[in-house]
Amino acid sequence: MLYKSDSFEVSFLKENIAEFKFCVAGSVNTLSQQTLSDCAAALKELASNSDIKGMIFTSDKDHFIIGADIFEFLPTFTKPEEELVTWIKNATDVFDAIEDLPYPTLSAINGLALGGGCEWALATDYRVASETAKMGLPEVKLGIMPGFGGTVRLPRIIGADNAMLWITSGKENRAADALKVGAFDAVVSADKLLESGLATLELAIAGKLDWQAKRNVKLQPLKLNRVEQGMSFAMAEGMVMGKTKGHYPAPVMAVRTIKAAANCDRTEAMAIENANFAKLARTNEAAAQTGIFLNDQFIKGKARKLAKHSDVEIKQAAVLGAGIMGGGIAYQSAYKGTPIVMKDIQQDALDLGMGEASKLLGAKVKRGHMPMEKMLATLSKIKPTLNDADLQNANIIVEAVVENPKVKQAVLADLEKNLPEGTVLTSNTSTICIDLLAEALDKPENFCGMHFFNPVPKMPLVEIIRGAKTSDKTINAVVDYALKLGKSPIVVNDCPGFFVNRVLFPYFAGFSKLVVEGANFAKVDKVMENVFGWPMGPAYLLDVVGIDTAYHCTGVMADGFPERMARAEKDPVTVFANEKRFGQKNKAGFYKYETDRRGRLKKSSDATAVELLAPITDAPKEFDKQEIIDRCMIPMINEVLLCLQEGIVASPQEADMALVYGVGFPPFRGGAFRYLDQTGLANFVAAADKYAHLGAIYQVSEQTRKWAEEGRVFYKVEG
Repeated sequence: MLYKSDSFEVSFLKENIAEFKFCVAGSVNTLSQQTLSDCAAALKELASNSDIKGMIFTSDKDHFIIGADIFEFLPTFTKPEEELVTWIKNATDVFDAIEDLPYPTLSAINGLALGGGCEWALATDYRVASETAKMGLPEVKLGIMPGFGGTVRLPRIIGADNAMLWITSGKENRAADALKVGAFDAVVSADKLLESGLATLELAIAGKLDWQAKRNVKLQPLKLNRVEQGMSFAMAEGMVMGKTKGHYPAPVMAVRTIKAAANCDRTEAMAIENANFAKLARTNEAAAQTGIFLNDQFIKGKARKLAKHSDVEIKQAAVLGAGIMGGGIAYQSAYKGTPIVMKDIQQDALDLGMGEASKLLGAKVKRGHMPMEKMLATLSKIKPTLNDADLQNANIIVEAVVENPKVKQAVLADLEKNLPEGTVLTSNTSTICIDLLAEALDKPENFCGMHFFNPVPKMPLVEIIRGAKTSDKTINAVVDYALKLGKSPIVVNDCPGFFVNRVLFPYFAGFSKLVVEGANFAKVDKVMENVFGWPMGPAYLLDVVGIDTAYHCTGVMADGFPERMARAEKDPVTVFANEKRFGQKNKAGFYKYETDRRGRLKKSSDATAVELLAPITDAPKEFDKQEIIDRCMIPMINEVLLCLQEGIVASPQEADMALVYGVGFPPFRGGAFRYLDQTGLANFVAAADKYAHLGAIYQVSEQTRKWAEEGRVFYKVEG
């Protein structure tokens, strides 16, 4: 044994080739501060060992290194910028030490090499990977950029354009794609990985591979002339700004860092990366996006604990009601491995549902992400049927029929009578109270809500709604099934609209009031998209949701919360619903829609929509951008606060993730509670008071006012 620590061990593998094996305690290898400190000491000793002629870095896990330990590193980000620069330089010195070892080095990459793991591999001279390996720098998803030399080494290895694409997208790159651009030197089967790595090192030691020339490229300026640099960096920055609308500083900073270091040697380039990383780490966006990562871990951990206690083995699922939603649920279940029966009373609906599943799977085949054999095998896990008897073997059933309480009650009651003992029943309702639906059941303890979001394959959230009589056994089983579907389940308590729709409709109400007062809805959309950061403004979102759906849901919310959410006398949604302008589904709503050459719906302005709204709207009026934001967002955030205070949602973490995953709340803002922490709860209350005369949706609760006076923050900042 040449060296041993809690995180790695070094020993001779063959003759004078040393193996540096990562063996961090736990299921994956991560880079903690202690690991980096131990590595620094080990590398110093290993560099002076004249018996070592080459070194191979390996992992004892299914993955190489998945990155830095973000839980440990986050408190460091709160340090003063100067202190942060010193800290990050100490870390990057470890990676420089790998690169400066006096003999050839190689990373044998199995599974994932992400973030710091990718940067570790980049510091070695060679990289050999298994066929299933993936490599990437996902730091921008946390609001930061690579900080262990990624912006310096990757452009010099695979070229600036490829590197900027990797870094600004944060995507994981498959082995074959990494090989094409030169990030990997070879890709082999997993059983040949060590053998191939050793063979490569032996060639380098024998002088048949020029490892020093390969290393030297990473120590020098980029091989781009000034004209090429100008074109490359201008195009990259323009593309990033176009995609992010300036809301996400990390990808822009990464491009500018690579640009600033293009004509520098490693030492100068690394200093630029150190300084810019420190600037990013202290931004609100970094706090918000790392917060999302931590919140995601929180909700998944909570879900896994519930699922662990489930004593319902889900071997067979069923969805009642086909069509687009039913087909999406059936696809997701089959794709993730749980066979499912898709039941409807009409063959046309079953055909539509199977068509939806076939379309989704076909797209994967077309993109090369799935072989045809797997597509056919997945489709065979979906059984379309008109026969109730085919539901008998289902352990869990998702009712997804028309959003009408009487219809749903009748269907659920009829279903319950003919099912075996212990079958779990759920309703994919978006607004109807679970307790109301449960009134029709003999065993309401076996029933809860399971609210999927459309399109099912893309939307990560599943809202699981606990009724007053729902048992823990039922909740545990449904959470388990949601996890099997690859979803992020969040358990909420019952009320009209549950959590997501309950807080969304006050947002729509605030928007509608603006339009009635003379605001141009297209301009409101632009402010909410370009300034606040929503992927869609409220008018556009209503068209996507469906005006008819929104009209129906508004009625449910009005019945449930008549003081705050009564249907307005003058209401744009009512106008369009009466005119049967249902949005994208019939290509006319606030906007008109046409299908482009790729088959996607493209919106454009529609004078008819403006004319139809004229009788209920005041004379055109310009509104300040901040007023538009406040008047849309205050009602939503007010309702979010009430949901926490009433126990509809259990924690700020779950509320924020439901908003991000369910309705696209801007990730760079981190969710409603993160946004409140960054703007200040007292400032929010003052803004709400300014508009309190507009109605109950702008009036804060006494609890909110008390929290503001106490200086309440929802996320503790540790430093």
